[in-house]
Amino acid sequence: MTAELLDGERVAGRIKMELADRAARLAAAGRPVGLGTVLVGDDGPSAKYVAMKHADCEEVGISSFHEHLGSGATQADVEVLIDRFNEDPLVHSILVQLPLPAGINEEQILLRIDPAKDVDGLHPTNLGRLVMGAPGPLPCTPAGIVELLAAYQVPVEGKHVVIIGRGLTIGRPLALLLAMRRPGCNAAVTVVHTGVDDMARLTRQADVIVAAAGVAGLVTADMVRPGAAVVGAGTSWSGKKLMSDVADDVAAVARWITPRIGGVGPMTRAMLLRNAVLAAEKVR
Repeated sequence: MTAELLDGERVAGRIKMELADRAARLAAAGRPVGLGTVLVGDDGPSAKYVAMKHADCEEVGISSFHEHLGSGATQADVEVLIDRFNEDPLVHSILVQLPLPAGINEEQILLRIDPAKDVDGLHPTNLGRLVMGAPGPLPCTPAGIVELLAAYQVPVEGKHVVIIGRGLTIGRPLALLLAMRRPGCNAAVTVVHTGVDDMARLTRQADVIVAAAGVAGLVTADMVRPGAAVVGAGTSWSGKKLMSDVADDVAAVARWITPRIGGVGPMTRAMLLRNAVLAAEKVR
């Protein structure tokens, strides 16, 4: 068996075409979509990631408002900038690139963002909406994973999904989303982590495995039931090489699998753009 690749680049490209049409309609009505981005410090990967998001915005027709504060920026400096974006009617959504330098309280910075402008969908107000099943911006990576599985018609409803990782950005919100009674979800969800004994016993029961622990090669072929779908959502670095949580040998066992590069990442960025457009569409 050779697994079918879950090509996030292809699916994200289709989503971006749809968003470009919606953004163009807003611009024609005199309401161009605006995304404010904040980069603090001199972390190379963070700067590269923000640049990719700006390129995505240009492709879709979203105006970017970028502010880069040096590594000497204080908590107050960042908060003043967030307040300015909160009050700016041209900025419909805000992205603060993480991690922030030592000495800056990330939680307080994220809490300061207006929930209506929370492009990541991770403000407690919006996570609370997710728990309630109320409308609101969804966390980008979980929403992207659901979209990617649906695009390839991977059976999820009524199936067993095992998520490895309980982090705020992926594991916890993805478990909530997949368990909800909505299209492409409605699954039985088990959340495990690296502290769970005999994790493989649980993953071998899964119809879908989502690895989001940030441990290179964590999921190996012997942990996967033949015919399952495997999504590598966690990444780490080995020198300059980006590594997946899913080992290469899994492709010989799984029915569907994400590529090491071009799977979940493009979908995360596409969902960020969708949240930005949705935020602008809600402004009257």
